[in-house]
Amino acid sequence: MLTNDNFSSQKNGDTNSIVHIDTRPMSTSTTSSSSDAKRDWVLLNVGGKHFMTTRSTLSKEESFLGRLCQYEPDLKTDVDDKGAYLIDRDPNYFNVVLNYLRHGKLILETNLVEEGVLEEAEFYNIRPLIELVKEKIRERDRRKFNDCRTSRVYRVIQCQEKEVTQLMSSLSDGWKFEQLIGHSPVGSSYMYPEGEFLCIVSKQYDRGTREDNNTSVSERVKILQERGSRM
Repeated sequence: MLTNDNFSSQKNGDTNSIVHIDTRPMSTSTTSSSSDAKRDWVLLNVGGKHFMTTRSTLSKEESFLGRLCQYEPDLKTDVDDKGAYLIDRDPNYFNVVLNYLRHGKLILETNLVEEGVLEEAEFYNIRPLIELVKEKIRERDRRKFNDCRTSRVYRVIQCQEKEVTQLMSSLSDGWKFEQLIGHSPVGSSYMYPEGEFLCIVSKQYDRGTREDNNTSVSERVKILQERGSRM
């Protein structure tokens, strides 16, 4: 038996046409897609500061954070009143960790140090970040070691006004111009004749070599020093 809920009949002359009416419920694919997108977002409470990110970001590396958003039953976690996962760590360093997971780069603010990031990377067990931070620490320590092996020597050279330009152009062997001092200021205890200048130059040398081999200046500078350079 046909009912009005399923079919409608229309008479056209001697011909009856039967039209089927689709009474199936509307597709929920759009609603489901929107719901899935919402579920992809995760709220974290790290040291009292909230961070919003996605499960795909946290799952880029095998780590504590990746397990956290996979609903692993053996991973005991608490949530706050907003439903955010509670993590008792430094939020400033966590921001570095989260940005690394987002774009794969290690970016440190001036008030943060590599050792702090290493502690967090080890806590979250993010192996690629651990190796990256360790390499950054080795590079930093090498730079510090090289800086300790070098020192900068300063020379003060007295010269006439007409000799200033020639002095500037004659600097060589790594010597660098630093400052040119004119006439003595009022009240200064150091006096030198008008028309003369003090030219300050510097050079960086290796502590491991003989100082006399690294503090040599050009012949022009030596001549000016003989005329009355003052250290």
